Amino acid sequence: MDQEAPVRFDTKIAVLLRGDLAVWQRLNVTAFLVSGLGTAEPEVVGEPYEDAEGNAYLSMFRQPVMVMEATAEQLAASHAKALSRGLRMSLFTTELFTTGNDRDNRAAVRAAGKLDLAGIGLYGPKNAVDRVVKGATMHP
Repeated sequence: MDQEAPVRFDTKIAVLLRGDLAVWQRLNVTAFLVSGLGTAEPEVVGEPYEDAEGNAYLSMFRQPVMVMEATAEQLAASHAKALSRGLRMSLFTTELFTTGNDRDNRAAVRAAGKLDLAGIGLYGPKNAVDRVVKGATMHP
């Protein structure tokens, strides 16, 4: 039986979370951040799934998502690096934990003089994303 070679990606999806968030916040932030990546970067989404009985399921990312954690300072530095490298990213600020809808979320980000980041989501060339998250650790 011929085995196909493993798929290697020259891109990377990474979520960088602030390490002091509560567990529910980490999960919520991760879900919000990856939703932005899938809508803005359609090539990261694979084909729909189907089980043996023909039930259809939604498409998901075509590659793994690396979930990492960092200090607030590391997160701010990673954000600055991503901006300077022109990487598109999603972001979640701590103010968004208190808003209840998309309109208020966008208004809170726009009004922030200094972003109090809870997390960022990145997609781009593997080497560029690796440089941006350098110093962060894998999420436990």
